[in-house]
Amino acid sequence: MSDTWTWRPLGELFEIGAGKTMSAAARAGNDKVSFLRTSNVLWDWLDLSNLDEMSIPTHVLPDKLVEPGDLLVCEGGEIGRAAIWDGSVTPMAFQNHLHRLRPRSGDVDPRFYVFFLHSAFTQLGIFEGAGNKTTIPNLSSSRLAALEVPHPSLPEQQAIVAVLGKIREAEVLHGELRSGASELKRAAMEQVFRHGLLNEDQVDSLLGLIPKGWVIEELGGSHTVQTGGTPSRRNSRYWEGGTIPWVKTGEVSYSTITETFEHITAAALEETNVKLFPAGTLLLAMYGQGVTRGKVGKLGIKATCNQACAAIQCPDRTVHPDYLYYFFEWQYESIRARAHGGQQQNLSLDIVRRIPIAYPRDLDQQQSIVSLFRAIDQKVELHQARLDRLRELYQRVLLATMTGEVSADDLVPPARTSERGAA
Repeated sequence: MSDTWTWRPLGELFEIGAGKTMSAAARAGNDKVSFLRTSNVLWDWLDLSNLDEMSIPTHVLPDKLVEPGDLLVCEGGEIGRAAIWDGSVTPMAFQNHLHRLRPRSGDVDPRFYVFFLHSAFTQLGIFEGAGNKTTIPNLSSSRLAALEVPHPSLPEQQAIVAVLGKIREAEVLHGELRSGASELKRAAMEQVFRHGLLNEDQVDSLLGLIPKGWVIEELGGSHTVQTGGTPSRRNSRYWEGGTIPWVKTGEVSYSTITETFEHITAAALEETNVKLFPAGTLLLAMYGQGVTRGKVGKLGIKATCNQACAAIQCPDRTVHPDYLYYFFEWQYESIRARAHGGQQQNLSLDIVRRIPIAYPRDLDQQQSIVSLFRAIDQKVELHQARLDRLRELYQRVLLATMTGEVSADDLVPPARTSERGAA
């Protein structure tokens, strides 16, 4: 920490207010107002996509509202998580699992304390054990008020906020650009697979409306569908020193697979039911919790896979594998819905073989479709890469400013010589 910073209890800098407890009466009452929960308050930003409402008596309401500039801190969940209320929805109340902090004086920039709390709780570990260890760990108002926090001069606070804020703004921008490119891809897929590249006439099919003249058939009509296996973990000869890539469903996630977490040996390939598939083979995840089932990937190398993957190849090359890759991405939800079973629903080889597919006969047209989606993917990847770099930069600058490695003077560019002379 900077040697020039003074430290004070957070409660001396902020007035800490308590939110309204949700109850059956509040849920059923009239004249409801929106309120913030811990799920709405993330690190330095607010997610207002899912706001709840409750009824708060008129005489109580003013004390349970937030104002622009209020600092909100989570009592439970990820304790200490904080953001500034932006005043975008009026009126807005807050629940009792959030603390509302208002500066007691004008020498406090609340957002500086968002950044400090972020570093303190996630990087520095200086508030470990700050929560009450009840059934659910929580940060009570008394413990929050007692936390010792730095109190640099207001210009120092503002200089740090300006730099970190710029990085956060850039993060938001590239996040929005990435989301926009992803939305564009989804819209383009619906247009192309329904109307073709040239807005062609349509015919009805098992897949709904598709371009007239396209082939529609079950996947097994033109493709081989096989699976792999898992060599016995008890036989060290199958795993130790292995150099043959072995793919699990968790690695099948809309990408070209060029390396794997695990490898098997030549003995495993020779003595078990594992198969070696060539580069260009599509893999479809047949099992998997959450969103894994139904995802596809493409081998960029020769590799084996486990029994939870369906390996798909087109022997007569009438369907470009990259075309099928994007077609399956478009049909993700439909493919998942074909699964059956008990608590964990799975696909099977027979189910995969019966998946209906549609494609233009012309390979050049298939390639044009692939080129379109690949170009959009490159935009998504570009913004994701920039977003990743900005997040890494934010973490580095956050730590450097909160430990005093970088001072406020380092953040403010020096005045030009002409400006100094004029002064």
